[in-house]
Amino acid sequence: MSGLPHFPLAPLALVLAVHSGPAICHISGQVAAANRLDFALSKYNKASNNTYHSCMVQVLRAPKQVVSGLNYFLDVELGQTTCTKSHPNLVNCPFYDQPRLKKRTFCSFHIYSVPWMGSISMVRSSCQDA
Repeated sequence: MSGLPHFPLAPLALVLAVHSGPAICHISGQVAAANRLDFALSKYNKASNNTYHSCMVQVLRAPKQVVSGLNYFLDVELGQTTCTKSHPNLVNCPFYDQPRLKKRTFCSFHIYSVPWMGSISMVRSSCQDA
């Protein structure tokens, strides 16, 4: 990164609601922060050749940098859900809990946003299997 100061993004919480079954994919936190995470996850799932949706397991790091807009550097852990990409959304999509299907991926996303212009773009992303 460029050596410019990074400012922490408001804390985000990933809630894994467990109720008599596997963990469920659900993001909570600031609406704007959740929108950036949702944007990154949407781009990841569209680019992935996996049959199943992936969802955020946890946010590892999420600093932001003020430039002519806002740079967000998101380091996240993703998990494979049981919902195929034909499923309309990720609400109430459980993660796989069987070890052979419990796929985890670590990703770094660089998102550039100009909120006052309604602009958001993925600058760079990289992922590797856990």
